[in-house]
Amino acid sequence: MNTFFLLSLLVLASCGKHQSMNTNGLTEEKQKLAAALEDQGGDHIRMPKLPFNYRPDEYHNATAAEIEQSLKGKVVLIDIWDYTCVNCIRTLPYITSWHEKYKDKGLVILGVHTPEFDFEKDPDNLAAAVKRFDLKYPIIADNNNEIWNSLVNRYWPAKYIFDEKGILRASHFGEGEYQEFEAFIQKLLYERDSTVELPELTPIVRNADKPGAVCYRPTPELYFGFERNKLGNKESYPLHKPTKFMVGDPMLKDAIYLTGEWSIEHEFAAATGKGEAGIQIDYEAKEANLVIRPQGDGEFRVKVEHDGKPVAKADRGTDIVEENGSTYLVVKEPKMYNIINNSSFGRHLLKLTSSSPLFGAYAFTFTTDCKE
Repeated sequence: MNTFFLLSLLVLASCGKHQSMNTNGLTEEKQKLAAALEDQGGDHIRMPKLPFNYRPDEYHNATAAEIEQSLKGKVVLIDIWDYTCVNCIRTLPYITSWHEKYKDKGLVILGVHTPEFDFEKDPDNLAAAVKRFDLKYPIIADNNNEIWNSLVNRYWPAKYIFDEKGILRASHFGEGEYQEFEAFIQKLLYERDSTVELPELTPIVRNADKPGAVCYRPTPELYFGFERNKLGNKESYPLHKPTKFMVGDPMLKDAIYLTGEWSIEHEFAAATGKGEAGIQIDYEAKEANLVIRPQGDGEFRVKVEHDGKPVAKADRGTDIVEENGSTYLVVKEPKMYNIINNSSFGRHLLKLTSSSPLFGAYAFTFTTDCKE
């Protein structure tokens, strides 16, 4: 999921050179930006046949028939994403901006939600995420990786752009190069219609998105499930069976430590509710996020301490609440919870505790900060 450092660019094009376009519709600056994604020759790669035979609740913001009809003769951007993927979430301000700016100029954005975790296959969970992020463009639930596999995709997020003839013209994986990609969108729209009026490019949202930014390396993504976890605890733990954990000395950096009783499942760790269960990690990042799914109906609270104290106001993530001098997460739905947004990049000790048997932890993700 964490593809921040996978900013490699894959450019694919037709076996014959595309006819040179009249670039009078693009400023010199936009032409230079678009050139980063210029075709370099290769075989024709056409848009894969998209599935329009799924259940109706696996299409969002449009029906299958409406989506199929909307793609004809349009420039099409397929955005493969996952609603608990921090890198995907960070691309959404740009994707939504492009939808608003170009939906009436010949561009169709199709979100393809390919889930990393099983609970994300629930259509109600995806519908809640679409609403939470205020996404207006059509989205297909790719629960069986059908579209993912047809594009031989390996990354979240991934963008594939096809011209009005259905030819794949460029791809981009991970975050970054937003203005280059938007300039390339404008190039394809101008190829389609030389009378189209093209607006200014969407401004950069974060320092990390600026060209030439030098970024710190954060703690890598860490998983709780049996298949991919990296626990710092010394205890051995069988699959599906409650195990009591404790933190040894010294703590390793960038490793998950569990305390109390947990059951390790394939994709997550579940607190048993027999006493207080905790998570500790010595991490280095700007932001710290945790994918949590309630293991049953109802909401519960997770107490959050940062460097041994309640989270300072300057370092609180968007999901932190304060009550009686303590800081908490109120977990109501399965999603990525933004716990920490440090005032500056640095190393800290994060501690989470709860006595609820609903506590299910899936993955930590961390973000960087950059110097211009």
